[in-house]
Amino acid sequence: MRTFPYAPRLLRAPTLAAAALWAAHALAGDTTATAAAATTPGASSAWPMLLGAQYTFIDQEQSSLRSPYAGRFSLHPGGDTEATHTMGLYGGWAPVSWGQLYLDTEKFMGAGVSGATGLGGLTNGDVVREGATGLKKEFYIARLYARFMVPLGPGAATVARAQDQIPGTEAPRRLEFKAGRLAASDDFDHNRYAGSTRTQFLNWSLWDNTAWDYAANTRGYTDGLVLGFVSPSWSLKYGLYRMPFIANGQALETLDRARGENLELTLSPPAVATVVRLLVYRNTARLGDYRQALAIALAAGTVPNVAADDREGRRKYGWGVNIEQPLADDGDTGLFLRLGWNDGRTEDFAFTEVDRTASLGAQLSGVHWRRADDRLGLALAVDGLSGPHRDYLAAGGSGFLLGDGALDYAGERIVETYYRAQWSWTPWGAPLRVQLGPDFQYITNPGYNAARGPARFYALRLHLEY
Repeated sequence: MRTFPYAPRLLRAPTLAAAALWAAHALAGDTTATAAAATTPGASSAWPMLLGAQYTFIDQEQSSLRSPYAGRFSLHPGGDTEATHTMGLYGGWAPVSWGQLYLDTEKFMGAGVSGATGLGGLTNGDVVREGATGLKKEFYIARLYARFMVPLGPGAATVARAQDQIPGTEAPRRLEFKAGRLAASDDFDHNRYAGSTRTQFLNWSLWDNTAWDYAANTRGYTDGLVLGFVSPSWSLKYGLYRMPFIANGQALETLDRARGENLELTLSPPAVATVVRLLVYRNTARLGDYRQALAIALAAGTVPNVAADDREGRRKYGWGVNIEQPLADDGDTGLFLRLGWNDGRTEDFAFTEVDRTASLGAQLSGVHWRRADDRLGLALAVDGLSGPHRDYLAAGGSGFLLGDGALDYAGERIVETYYRAQWSWTPWGAPLRVQLGPDFQYITNPGYNAARGPARFYALRLHLEY
């Protein structure tokens, strides 16, 4: 694997950022002194802790579909059946009350149906940990990062043990800094009802904003840093991450050559239950341009290849709106909405091939049928492409997920429903959860192509969590 001289710069970043955070802390004035007098947020542990472990099995079947033609990145016309397995161990250590270290290791086995191609909204979110590049089926470091917190006001809120969360207390109003091996989706575009492919919706366009081409390697992780202000009523976070060297690639570029920048404002006023997240992002990388690739191909009489037109320093930008609305049952029943857009001029590079997206869905608590830990979910999503991206695919071009060889453009429409039954025990002082349930997805215009489809996807998911 190609390596880059980035590590020294990343190691220097925590020192500089921590100094900036302490300076801001000093500027906050007497409120911090009041906080120290009232209570001291945080927790420390003499030894690293096992915070969690999980295993997820997803067996998925894709139906056959109408297919007058197909390309190398199309859904398989005759259908397909594949299974995926992911397992992980998640650890943390808090040597001091204001600083924490986290280490996660995971392993992926199996594959997505149709090679995890042929759709903008792919149907198994666990495939994002592996993609279709043939990486070795072995344990790898998913996350390895440091987290620093600076209280900015009185009080302390209790936080429970969870994956990448050391139990204890944290200041409800604070500055935060994280640096190391991260997943951008850990800190941006959260949603209570549609944010985990292992326990909620499986489709990529329902657990994330697919128009947000967030920086990541093939497995979904990258190196970077996050700086944030957090309070009970609003929060603001900025994230800077390394981009892959090539589209859907495992190797990462240096920050001075390629980077993903993200800024998200979260509004959660105490007087209402609604949470609104507003995201903007900009990627800088060695990107191809759809219009230029098409013009070059037309002049030469060849099939367009956007990767052959790449140029360092090109940019992609976009935005997202993310809303969660609790309705009942202490928030376990609620609605969600996402909207996403990117300029669609340069190639989709790191996540998936979606330039516009809209999704709406609901979660219903099982308390209504005397199964309080069970959940029922139903949602729909519509994905679209920019004009340049459509023209490129219609001329026979391919991206890293799409390429039917031609295109009769229409928005990709996705409907998904799942049921999740849960059983819990506490054999070692912490909950052991077993979740099992079916999932069904119906997709029309797969790959934005009205000439193909529809396709049906049936899945059974088993999730074990400690």
